[in-house]
Amino acid sequence: MTMTKTTKKSDPSTRQASPSIELPTNPFVFEILELASTQKTAAKKVEVLKKYEHDSLKSIFIWNFDETVVSLLPDGEVPYANAEEQTVYSGTLSQNLSREASGGESASGQDLNGRGKTSLRREYQNLYHYVKGGNNTLSTIRREMMFINLLQGLHPKEAEVLILTKDKKLTDKYKITLDNVKQAYPDITWGGRS
Repeated sequence: MTMTKTTKKSDPSTRQASPSIELPTNPFVFEILELASTQKTAAKKVEVLKKYEHDSLKSIFIWNFDETVVSLLPDGEVPYANAEEQTVYSGTLSQNLSREASGGESASGQDLNGRGKTSLRREYQNLYHYVKGGNNTLSTIRREMMFINLLQGLHPKEAEVLILTKDKKLTDKYKITLDNVKQAYPDITWGGRS
């Protein structure tokens, strides 16, 4: 009698596949944050952040995590620019962008897949307007209007990232810590910004 060794195959539905760390060329900031956030270990999070390193991503992290970066925008919800838009779309801009980001109707009347929208990768060089020491020549109203216009032009998930960042609440949505950022980008100097 011959004995054969049998191997037990694991059920593929019970295995947890690690999220792929491949993104398209020039990914949106929100895509990088989502991918890093879904990684199970700090080392994998750092690996994703290193792989997709870009100044736009670093700018978001600096604004969010550096206590010396002081936002010149009001905390909380971002209201619509004018009353006419509020009658067409109910709710605040933050609520509508959030609804659009989760696949609901478009807050801007444009398509939901992001075509015709800009990204933080393209707009990050203008973020200095919204923090203390950046552009002191702007009036408060002008600064807030510029911010609303920026949000309306961004992909909805990019706008959501920016709203969280201005309130230093990026970690409310994304599981990325200051320690992860410091390990991924040791070249960032923290403190002394305002």
